[in-house]
Amino acid sequence: MRNWIRFPTAQGTHSRQAHADFPEKGIYERELGRNGFFGPATHMHHKHAPTGWSEWEGPLRPRAFDLNQLSGTDHTPVCDSPFDAPSILSNAHCQYRLWHCKKAMSKLARNADGDELLFIHEGEGELYCDYGHLSLREGDYIVIPRSTMWRLEPAGSMQVLMIEATNDAYQLPEKGMVGGHAIFDPAVLDTPQINDTFLAQQDENQWQVEVKRHHQRSLITYPYNPLDAIGWHGDLSVVRLNWRDIRPLMSHRYHLPPSAHTTFVAARFVVCTFVPRPIESDPGALKVPFYHNNDDYDEVLFYHAGDFFSRDNIEKGMVTFHPAGFTHGPHPKAFAAGRAHKKTFTDEVAVMVDTRDALNATDAALAVENPEYVYSWRAE
Repeated sequence: MRNWIRFPTAQGTHSRQAHADFPEKGIYERELGRNGFFGPATHMHHKHAPTGWSEWEGPLRPRAFDLNQLSGTDHTPVCDSPFDAPSILSNAHCQYRLWHCKKAMSKLARNADGDELLFIHEGEGELYCDYGHLSLREGDYIVIPRSTMWRLEPAGSMQVLMIEATNDAYQLPEKGMVGGHAIFDPAVLDTPQINDTFLAQQDENQWQVEVKRHHQRSLITYPYNPLDAIGWHGDLSVVRLNWRDIRPLMSHRYHLPPSAHTTFVAARFVVCTFVPRPIESDPGALKVPFYHNNDDYDEVLFYHAGDFFSRDNIEKGMVTFHPAGFTHGPHPKAFAAGRAHKKTFTDEVAVMVDTRDALNATDAALAVENPEYVYSWRAE
């Protein structure tokens, strides 16, 4: 654990508690924090919204991508391999893709570069893997350990968000003083079954396994289906978690940081899930995400379902990308609504990835970018 140098002090007009009981009406709080809300932090109070820029030049800017438009570009995947899904954002430790799986995979997939996390954005289907069979539905997370063989049989079409932990493994977050059963009980994690459905797909026909290693592909042919297990035991497996099984932490007097909603962790990034919850009820508490500089992490939000109360003109299937290096926070309408206490409950579902290393937007992402998003914080 890094030993941060901390200088706790206070100057001028300020609140006693972060994100609550602002000393004056009409001021704006901004958090300057390190290490993804776990390091030292200072809370500034400003006369103007920290996102009130009038012009922006240069490549460092907030971005929004409408992944619903990918099917109308040259980046549409043309085969049934997950490795053909277009990359949206990437760095040496994380690959972020969206896959339109429209038919049963004709080959098994095996990612030897790292663990794979699938999030089922739309559709349902069947997963077959080394460990057995799982039925999947919208809202499921599936953690696939590195080098697991697997394939999908969608019922119709599926849209799958894929987040690769390159050269790494997914783990559950430390839950600290709230205990191991908080947020979600590990007992709700489902593992594949060696059931009649799995045994029935075993055959003596020729099958191929597509292996990705160092972002290159190899093809291995078997004269039989290599998913031929009859049983197993151990503590390594594919696991499934649906967002509906997440019971979010909350405080009625204090707006919790995004880190309170962490679902999975890797060495160089975290995955958080925002699910419906009551909004803070204390009159002095901030009701919307606070303006902040998360200067050690890039932030990516995939909008899955519901009413995204901190953003204007954002619909499901879109992605926002806020690189480290500038202040971001709620849009003006959301901030005003939070101050007016108009909402008592959020109904949004979103997947957030915070990466310790800078992400690069790909050509596929830029083809569906909204270039005006950078000015969406302008007051109307």
